[in-house]
Amino acid sequence: MERYFWRAKIIDGKKEEYIRRHNEIWQEMKDILKQAGICNYSIWIDGNDVFGYYECKFGVDFAAKTQNESKIVLKWNEYMKDVMVMGRDEKTGAQPKADEVFYLE
Repeated sequence: MERYFWRAKIIDGKKEEYIRRHNEIWQEMKDILKQAGICNYSIWIDGNDVFGYYECKFGVDFAAKTQNESKIVLKWNEYMKDVMVMGRDEKTGAQPKADEVFYLE
């Protein structure tokens, strides 16, 4: 199973709002992530830095394509843009993937 790691920044003063929105994440957003084959998804915060990790049952490319073509994900990204800054991969439209340098199973 492929793994995916991304990072972003929370806008100053928006940390609590970022957390609140994720505590109330829309069911349709959860559904599209599952349709994309995403599982074991966790998000971590350190100061204003946000780190996300998930595994892709059907591969990273499928997960990125499914999210990129989803109106729900587009709506979520629009909803979140006032609390966080995240770049997009030009090829996939997804969060830029970090490079893995070590893995211990």
